[in-house]
This record gives sequence, C-alpha cells and structure tokens, in this order.
Amino acid sequence: MTYQESLDWLYSLQVHGIQLGLENMRRLCAALGIETECGEKRKFIHVAGTNGKGSVCAMLAAILCAEGKRTGLYTSPHLIHFRERIRLGANCIPDEHVAEGLTEIRRFIENWDHSPTFFEVTTALALAWFQRQRAEWIILETGLGGRLDATNVITPLVSVITPIGLDHTQHLGPTLAHVAREKAGIIKRLVPVLSAPQQDEAVHVLRDAASEMGATLKFITSPVAESWQFALTGTHQRWNAALAFAALVAAGLRPNPRTVAQALANTEWPGRFQRIGERLILDGAHNPAAAVQLVATWREQFGDKRATLILGILADKDVPGTIQPLLSIAARVYCVPVKNPRSLAAATLSEQVARLSPETVCTVFADAAAAIAATEQHNEPVLVAGSLFLIGEILSPDAQETSAQ
Repeated sequence: MTYQESLDWLYSLQVHGIQLGLENMRRLCAALGIETECGEKRKFIHVAGTNGKGSVCAMLAAILCAEGKRTGLYTSPHLIHFRERIRLGANCIPDEHVAEGLTEIRRFIENWDHSPTFFEVTTALALAWFQRQRAEWIILETGLGGRLDATNVITPLVSVITPIGLDHTQHLGPTLAHVAREKAGIIKRLVPVLSAPQQDEAVHVLRDAASEMGATLKFITSPVAESWQFALTGTHQRWNAALAFAALVAAGLRPNPRTVAQALANTEWPGRFQRIGERLILDGAHNPAAAVQLVATWREQFGDKRATLILGILADKDVPGTIQPLLSIAARVYCVPVKNPRSLAAATLSEQVARLSPETVCTVFADAAAAIAATEQHNEPVLVAGSLFLIGEILSPDAQETSAQ
C-alpha cells in the first residue's frame, strides 16, 4: 500500500470503535516480534493520567535526547499529521515506514475473527518501528485509561501518573476512584511509580495498587525552580517538569541539571497555551480539570483581562463542566463545530452557554476560520479551547488528516 492507502485502511478500522483489552495487542506483538520487556537495548517509560500526559512525555523525550539517548516518543492524538504520533528524536516516522508497517500488519490480521482497532494497530506500528530503529528509550503515552489500554502490554522501567480527573467516564467509570483504578492499571510488579499530586480519592487508589504490586510510589511535592526558563506556559508545566525529572531519576538516570534546564527551555508541545501572533492563544482543554487549569494559566498571563473565547467541543465530553470555568474569563463566546463526527453542534453548544451564563454574549459561526475573522472587531486576546481536534484545524486547516481516539 502507498502511504495514503495505508492511512485509508487504518482509518477504516474506526468502525470497530474503542475496544478496551489486551488480547489483540498481545497477538500483534507476537506476530511482529515486538519485545515488551525492558533490557539492555531498550527501556520503556509508561505515562498515564487525565491531563498533562503529552507535556510530560514531550519533556521526558526532550531531556533524554539532550542526554544523547536515541529516544522514541508515542503520543495521541495528532493535531495535523498522523506521523506526529510516532517520533524518533526530533523526527516523525517517515511516510514510507508507515506504509510498510501498516501493510505488514494488515497482512497479519486479515483473517482474524476480531479485528484490532485503530489505536491497537497504531500502537503496534509504533512499537515495531521503534524496535527496528533501535530506540534506546521509548516513551509511551496511554490512549485511554491504562489497565486495558493498548500500550499496557509493555513492562516499563518506571510508571508515571499525571493528574487524574474525570474524563472518558463512559469507558472508565463515573467517579474519580473508578478512573484512578483504571489509570493505576499501568502499575507493574516491583516497578517504581512517580505521580503528580492527586486528589485524596485518587491517592488512596494509587497507594493500594502500588502496595498490591510491591511497587514504590512517590508523589511530587514541588515544581522545578522559577529560575528555569520554559518554552511551555503555566505553573502546572513546572510541576510536569518535576514529574518528568523525578521519573528519569527513578529509572536510574542522573541527568545533568544544566542539560535538563536547556531541554525544558526548548520543549514545545503544540496546542497547550500556544501563542500564535500577538493575540491568539490555542489550548486543547477538553475536560473540567483541564479547563480549570487553563483559566489559572490565563490569569497568570493576563490578570483580569477577558478573552474572546472561540469554543468547540465533542458531544461525548462533560460539556457543562468544561465550559463553566472558561466562561469566567470570556468577554464573549463564539461557538463553532469541530471537524469530527463526534462534534457537538455549535447551536447546541450556544444553548448550553446561555443556560450557564445568560448574560454572556454568544454567537454561532459555521467554522473556526469565520470565528477568528470576526475577532478583528474586538481588542481582547483570543482564546480557542474545547478540543485538540479544533486546535488542529486552526494550526493547519488545509493539511489536517482525519484524526481519531
């Protein structure tokens, strides 16, 4: 298959939806000869959590690369191009390697009774490619949950858990304890665990899971120093950096602090309080905890100044819980659809805004481009939030590939 043909086939697997479980992944690893245990040649770091996973993974990879390690990075979703999900150092997986890898996987699974999902196949593609490229360190971000996530076939050198909040409750359960139990599923026997500060309900779950596995569990107690320069904006990113650094120490590394500081000063992770020009801020906050953090970061940067808020969100999210915090910093709201089958209609979103904040001026636009054009009549900074898919549209409206998961 060509690159485009292979992507078309991969996206066709979305018909199978999300199927949590590890049986298909284990079969894929066996078929492809993927090694899932740490050894002299390859070491894994596994990252789960609700918010901050991508930023922590990016920081881990940046520090390891700065230390001269051959580092693979697997994250999701992508913003513009599928290849963003799978990286070696600064480079995304090449088109031809995507085509070759997916062609091989398709041949293996064509007669399976239960087809793997989009995410399972993508994870297998990444693991096989990292192995072939002789990656020394592999950073894996869970896609959904942890316990039954496709990435959980590996045994890492260290497990990392970022802040846990309510998201994907239709799959992970209705309470914080339910969600935490699924995230804690990445904890392996005798493998050290590093965690961000958590709410009490999640702390108890993580402690119980770690104790059951005989794993040491440590919580980060302070962010990195204010004197360190950061490319990523917000106090929470300093907590993420402290978590990443502690994870590397737990993995047996002793990174040079000067190297770490330089790596963090250059770590970029698009769609996380990303500034475009003088007025536009992009942030993919798509759940209540992320929205609260976005508001805190906004106030750190802009004080009491309000935003023209461009809002688009998926219908399967906690819409009221996500948009309520954002309304506290909105001078007005422009509601737009997201180019995704799961998008909440802009008119429906506008109705939700009106119910939560009747005094807020809310306008519906056909798309994000029209909404951004309309912001020229106001002087406020512009904040786009609600979905990483929406951020991808804005970053490259013509080049964006269909996304998933």
